[in-house]
Amino acid sequence: MSERITQSLRRLFDKHRIVFWYDTKQELRDAFEAVELDGVVKLEIDNNEFGLKYHILREQPRKSFLLYKAGAQPDDLDNWLLDVQLAEGEFRTDQSALWLGELELPHEFSPLLEQHAFFFENAKRRHALKKQLHADDTLGVVRLKMLAVCAGGDPRIDSITEQLLDALASDKHEAMKLLERCQLDTFFWQQLERHYAYVSDSPSLKDFVISLFGWAYYQTFGELKRHDLPALNGDALVFLKRWKDSRSYQESFEQHSHDCAAILKIEADLQQRGIRDLLELDEFELIEQKLVSALVAAVEKRTETAGDITLWSRQRRMSHWYGKYQHLYTAIEVASQFVSLLDTVQLVAASARVAVQNYTRHWFRLDQLYRQYIHALKVSGQTSLLNSLTVQIENFYTSRYVLPLANAWQQQVDAMQHWQVEGVVPQRQFFSRWVQPHLDKGKKIYVIISDAFRFEAGEEMVSRIRQEDRYHAELDYQLSSLPSYTQLGMAALLPGAHQAAVLAIHADKAAIVSLAGQSTQGTANRDKLLKSQLGARAAAMQGKDWLDMTASECREVLKAHDVIYFYHNRIDHTGDKMQSEGEAFAAVEQTFHDLLQLIKRLVSANATNILITADHGFLYQNRALEESDFLEVRAAGEVYRDRRFLLGDNLAAGNGLKAFTHQQLGLVGEGEVLIPKGIQRLRLQGSGSRFVHGGASLQEVITPVIKVNKKRQSDTRLVAVDILSSTSVITSGQLAVTLYQTEAVTDKLQGRRLRCGIYTEANQLISDRHDVLLDLMADNPREREMKLRFILTQAADQANNQQVILRLDELVSGTTHYQEYKSMRYTLRRSFTSDFDF
Repeated sequence: MSERITQSLRRLFDKHRIVFWYDTKQELRDAFEAVELDGVVKLEIDNNEFGLKYHILREQPRKSFLLYKAGAQPDDLDNWLLDVQLAEGEFRTDQSALWLGELELPHEFSPLLEQHAFFFENAKRRHALKKQLHADDTLGVVRLKMLAVCAGGDPRIDSITEQLLDALASDKHEAMKLLERCQLDTFFWQQLERHYAYVSDSPSLKDFVISLFGWAYYQTFGELKRHDLPALNGDALVFLKRWKDSRSYQESFEQHSHDCAAILKIEADLQQRGIRDLLELDEFELIEQKLVSALVAAVEKRTETAGDITLWSRQRRMSHWYGKYQHLYTAIEVASQFVSLLDTVQLVAASARVAVQNYTRHWFRLDQLYRQYIHALKVSGQTSLLNSLTVQIENFYTSRYVLPLANAWQQQVDAMQHWQVEGVVPQRQFFSRWVQPHLDKGKKIYVIISDAFRFEAGEEMVSRIRQEDRYHAELDYQLSSLPSYTQLGMAALLPGAHQAAVLAIHADKAAIVSLAGQSTQGTANRDKLLKSQLGARAAAMQGKDWLDMTASECREVLKAHDVIYFYHNRIDHTGDKMQSEGEAFAAVEQTFHDLLQLIKRLVSANATNILITADHGFLYQNRALEESDFLEVRAAGEVYRDRRFLLGDNLAAGNGLKAFTHQQLGLVGEGEVLIPKGIQRLRLQGSGSRFVHGGASLQEVITPVIKVNKKRQSDTRLVAVDILSSTSVITSGQLAVTLYQTEAVTDKLQGRRLRCGIYTEANQLISDRHDVLLDLMADNPREREMKLRFILTQAADQANNQQVILRLDELVSGTTHYQEYKSMRYTLRRSFTSDFDF
């Protein structure tokens, strides 16, 4: 007791020279006599007021005095020391007074402590409150800080409410019960009314959260009265958005969202809503599910354009639930693009050369979109939801693209006397065409060969490389050797393969290929061949071994070699196995990552010239094949069989097969090679059938050649964005604007991420805030518009009849700071009737 009294007195003497102590109950004389304070003179008031006053004011004007009276303070008219007391300090010894002293609060806060005595009876709560107090705090501010102590969080009503709702989601009520015991609950509901316009005869957290979700949803359609819901204000919507976007309270938001969706019967209401009604809403996960279902139906029935579906799918990236549904949106987007492109494709060609040109310019895109759709479908895990659309895409891909393309191309293949296409570089000329010129100029060159990396994947790889700053990539193509399988393709890429009569298939040795009599099977043999042709400064190695090296080891390897072949095998390794062929497209996606790693490691080790190519491509159909997709072939002279070719002597072609001699294929040796026409497969025991290669389809035989270089200067820039607005005056609690992306995004012209909000001249945010990414690729300008709606908060009332600023900010690279990108000024001119709903 005495220690607390001493501490309280010290705090008072830090502020006052004279302190009065009225011992009303006359029970603390011993404590008074025991108190020892340096520099403080203790005196007793005992009918000596005039003498004391003269002494402390005239005789000792610089001394500190503790004036004690055994009894109550006199009435003001009878108090000869009242003027001194009012100018100086008073030490009170009741419990509230001790708390005031401990908290260093002035006397006028006494009613606060008496009203909320239960709060102050706990030392931990007092200590937590004291850490937050400031000298200029008002009664309301102190109560708000008391709420924060009870509920947790910062002394702001939004933070306190988030904490209480978080506890409610876990069915924990201790914090709310504490508010009630501390008699702070009335103040809390007053704050919700003041900030969010929440009013209820029987307020509760559950009632508030239902009102909040219901108002946010139904006010969009002007249907609050029909659903008997209260009208909240703009700050309530801003609070909901803040709560929704908070990582700390994500689980509680989602729990309340699901509960309120059931209570408010949102699922039934969504049956009557269309896509455009819901694009700006994300209070409930059911909204996301409704939009996804509606977009799937729109693609199936072709009721919306591919441009609109792409725009809407990307606009949903601002949704709280997007992360859970992003692969579904990707599937929807690419499916709509696939169907749209398919309607424009004409799969005819006057010659083999024209067919290859059309494939490498346009047709390949259908293979690419199909792969992207199937990959997104599998990653999403929503095969049931997408089942009908998937069936449609599969049917279209097979019957309207793969089969017609194969038939059109087969006509050109059937007419070939030799396996060649005019104007198209054959694979066996790869080294002499793309590698040797660098060596002739004394430049180093590094080659990455990814097994089964087909042309459409190569085109996407070029785009991904070009998106990297200072990286340049160009795409070319070549005609792979036939049959299009690994042993022959890898051999054809080696130096010396362009010479006549050097490549030979040994059908009696599992179709192993030799180059000028030397085996090309495996990395070690290819390393020997490279060295025999080019000398010790040439080498072959596995890409994974390169990635396992340290940075210094990589630099030493490149210093010692002028040309290195790096072998990568993920796609073929996955697709060629029955158990994993269904993951072929996932392997393609991972290959993009692998190759980019290889490139960056090469560049960091000072490589400047890099080539990427493949031994062959592949055919893949995700759904199970039918009996009609297989050819029944029993050839007497068969020596080697794969799913897409046969090797043997005196083989009879028969229907459905195209025969080539080894000489027609540019190979050494006798015998024939039979290739199934179109996309048909040969049966092979223990082997898969959906992923195949070895045949002559364009997907199998057109392989990419990618040239990669690193530039010295930055060559990427961000797309420009304009603000489109039909007014310069804000007259209501909302503002609708359109962000217009001035150009379509390309590899080097990249999307711009912006943080958008409305601010006062003093930089105070007075609206909700939107984080958007503008990265639309549409050529149609209308499909590069993103609509936003801003809700003003109550803080905007203070800026009425003033200029406010809609500001688009972007993150300063490498920091957490934002800088202004673009802005537009408005005059805020709101009528006092603008927030009424009637």
